[in-house]
Amino acid sequence: MSYFVTGGTGFIGRNLIDQLLNRKGTIHVLVRRGSKKKFNELVSDRWPDHSRRIVAISGDLTKPALGVSKADTEKLSGKVKHFFHLAAIYDLAADEEANQAANMDGTRHAIQFAEAIKAKTFHHTSSIAAAGLYQGTFREDMFEEASGLDHPYFRTKHESEGLVRRTCSIPWRVYRPGIVVGHSKTGEIDKIDGPYYFFKLIQKMRRMLPPWVPTLGLEGGRINLVPVDFVARAMDHIAHKPKLDGQCFHLTDPNPKRIGAVMNLFAEAAHAPLMSMRVDARLFSFIPAPVKQGFAMLPPVRRIINQVLADLGIPKDMIGMFNYPTKFDTRETERALKGTDIKVPPLEDYAWVLWDYWERHLDPELFIDRSLSGQVKGKNVLITGASSGIGKATALMMGQAGANVILVARGEEALAETRAEIEADGGVAHTYTADLADLDDAERLIKQVLADHEVVDVLVNNAGRSIRRSIQLSYDRFHDYTRCMQLNYFGSLKMIMGLLPAMTAQRSGQIINISSIGVLSNAPRFSAYVASKAALDAFSRCAASEFNDTGVSFTTINMPLVRTPMIAPTKIYESVPTITPEDAADMVKQAVIFRPQRIATRLGIFAQVLHAVAPKTSEIVMNSAFRMFPDSAAAKGEQPGRDDQPTQEQVAFASLMRGIHW
Repeated sequence: MSYFVTGGTGFIGRNLIDQLLNRKGTIHVLVRRGSKKKFNELVSDRWPDHSRRIVAISGDLTKPALGVSKADTEKLSGKVKHFFHLAAIYDLAADEEANQAANMDGTRHAIQFAEAIKAKTFHHTSSIAAAGLYQGTFREDMFEEASGLDHPYFRTKHESEGLVRRTCSIPWRVYRPGIVVGHSKTGEIDKIDGPYYFFKLIQKMRRMLPPWVPTLGLEGGRINLVPVDFVARAMDHIAHKPKLDGQCFHLTDPNPKRIGAVMNLFAEAAHAPLMSMRVDARLFSFIPAPVKQGFAMLPPVRRIINQVLADLGIPKDMIGMFNYPTKFDTRETERALKGTDIKVPPLEDYAWVLWDYWERHLDPELFIDRSLSGQVKGKNVLITGASSGIGKATALMMGQAGANVILVARGEEALAETRAEIEADGGVAHTYTADLADLDDAERLIKQVLADHEVVDVLVNNAGRSIRRSIQLSYDRFHDYTRCMQLNYFGSLKMIMGLLPAMTAQRSGQIINISSIGVLSNAPRFSAYVASKAALDAFSRCAASEFNDTGVSFTTINMPLVRTPMIAPTKIYESVPTITPEDAADMVKQAVIFRPQRIATRLGIFAQVLHAVAPKTSEIVMNSAFRMFPDSAAAKGEQPGRDDQPTQEQVAFASLMRGIHW
């Protein structure tokens, strides 16, 4: 007995070959000439003990008679008993041309070749998509009754099955699998499809909320999922059973679950919140189509929908499948499989296996270049305040990643030391002295940097001034506010405005502003500092909206308390928890790699949420801290003394509120 398989290196094909190897005979597999190496690797890795039984036949699905050579055609003539045609596109997102070439032309060419080699039986792998969007139960003996075939995938799957029915001169059998998911024992699958499109949404929910929080979801039609091992075993058994020619078999779940139930099974497998409250998507059918289309065509709505779907990796066409209307009768398949143990396993028994395999092997985040060098190598990164603290740690990190680091600070000697460290480590750095609080000097700096480097790809606005002094002690120190605003806001703003034109011209760039957790927590005694940083935060939010479609992004980092020379005058900070400049540089690294609009600690976010939902409670907490941590001797204009030594109560409270400025 001899077999011929198209699509043998594909997902269903590999699993079918696993089954065929349990029988006697040679298995011939159609392989494109350029894929021979990949095929040989698959054989050696997956079927090392059967390498002589699996033979590659050079050909091409897009060519008449599969483009197989005359010599191979003659060699196979009269020797193939079972011809399995699996090669096709199983993808809702594929375009019209791709569907036509693979599904229609490919099937036509496969029939031609099967007839040329006088194969005994032609086994065609169709799909439940061949039924289109039929309203009701679609039986295995139905074909012409299919409806709702407007989508190119549905139409070409239907028409390719029609080619077999109308033109194939040798005995044939048709198999219509449901939505094929991973192996029920190993979870193996080769691409994102079907329910996997929603795994990223489930993962994001898990990260945002604890599993016991009930959430709102959508309820839709019944989704017919079948594991690939069931499909392969069923096809193998039915193909070898006599007297079944000219029939069609639904390889589907006889008891499919609704979309909401399926999503909850995967959410449970992921330890994510369950969608306890589900809105039936059929409710939206009562909205007139022109109203829905008009709303969806609004530019902001369209862009938001596209952005959300892109972030989650969900094709737009999947949304239309929520109210999938077709059920599939499986009586012929059940009759053919009677007496065997081949049946669709309950999804609840293997959902966790699919989730585990996806998260370990197919999660799109696994393929993101998480290295800093992948983002900044060879690019111009300008860092202000680069001579010490956060700026220096960030500059050294960027130099190690291969960036062309542009160092800016007031002190020439300290800048030279930073540059020397970067160069000693094999990096490239350039130094520029400037006082960014002097806007004329900042203007000079910008012109010089652009003249030397043409464009800055990443700007890290790190240079800043911090003042810890209560408002009561600042009545006669208005200059504290103007000095903070001059550097923290106007200086940073000057750099942004000067470098943005070149970024927008090349349609790429990033502005990273080092802000403060105090902006989120409304830290007392830091009114001058927090107000200046809040102004920069507000500007960045407005700018992000304006530049969203230009390739330029804005990221605000609400940095917790960092042990730098800036906080040295406040002696109490020597005894409270802080992060290191290197920890702070890692936050900048995350900003460059993922380009979020904001990076903040969980405590900072909690403080912001608390102030939003219970402002009076937040006010009481912060006032208690204000009274607990007095002004420093430096803020009072006095020499440091015993008052600057923290009490156990202060240390305990600061440890609880790690990173917040007091």
